[in-house]
Amino acid sequence: MGDAAGVGPEVVVKALAHADVYARCRPLVVGDAARLEQAIALCGLPLRVARVGGPADGAYAFGVVDCLDLGLVPPGLPYGAVSAAAGEAAFRYIERATRLAAAGAVDAICTAPISKEALNLAGHRFPGHTELLAHLTGTPEVSLMLVAPKLRVIHVTTHMGLVDAIERIDPPLVQRTIERAHMVAVRAGIAEPRIAVCGINPHAGEGGLFGRGEEEAKILPAVAACRARGWNVEGPLPADTLFYRAGRGDFDVVVAMYHDQGHGPVKVMGVEHGVNVTVGLPVVRTSVDHGTAFDIAGKGIADEHSMLAALREAIALAPRRTEAAA
Repeated sequence: MGDAAGVGPEVVVKALAHADVYARCRPLVVGDAARLEQAIALCGLPLRVARVGGPADGAYAFGVVDCLDLGLVPPGLPYGAVSAAAGEAAFRYIERATRLAAAGAVDAICTAPISKEALNLAGHRFPGHTELLAHLTGTPEVSLMLVAPKLRVIHVTTHMGLVDAIERIDPPLVQRTIERAHMVAVRAGIAEPRIAVCGINPHAGEGGLFGRGEEEAKILPAVAACRARGWNVEGPLPADTLFYRAGRGDFDVVVAMYHDQGHGPVKVMGVEHGVNVTVGLPVVRTSVDHGTAFDIAGKGIADEHSMLAALREAIALAPRRTEAAA
């Protein structure tokens, strides 16, 4: 459900007010039933909440929001304010969902936004969902991928300063990121993904005119290693033209070197339809590509389309089940 003081409860119930969601999956909300009921009232939706003990207890019928109610949100918690209580609750929702996914009780996790500040106020020192999920699953390294309608971007580095990011980038890390990009694209149904790798410097170094040889030292060996496996990988390429080419359909995945290099183009293409995917976990996890929007929380006006897109991506990446096993 995300941070209870943000728009998470609203985008969750608004998404579950779309009947086609129930034709595609069986959605279970891990969160706070009372807060969901408030969100339904705020948004004026014809829904009701059913409190369930676990995934097997849900009816999964359109019009009823099945909620595994942890009951952690204090009554009267204000919207739009950073709160340690909301941060603690958000952590516990993620923790419970991760345990369910690791046990095979659910097929994927789709997260509403959390407040990093609230999470830290509650004593959980993580930069965000990505690092938290890696910790909870015991995964030493994961990649953040953003998915927009015409663009997939996976990041070599994310939540660190630019100087630190350039220092952190090396051929093994770039290669592992390309490998994760290839894996998730194949899993999404692209048999032979076309992967483009950004340079670090303007014009990808322009043959040594810009930078200190980072492209040749840090990126080219990884690209060569992946091409040697028969994969369709190009790079390092100038980022300014690469994203244009990817947007028109020349590539299936772009490998960005650092946070803003990859995030900027995706946000420009439409944050309301963007999806965040954590690649490399032993479980499937997608998320909305926006924050808690404290400025509009509690007003019933939050847009649910990024949540709908995140649900669709989770379904696409989830393990296939036979009718007998479903």
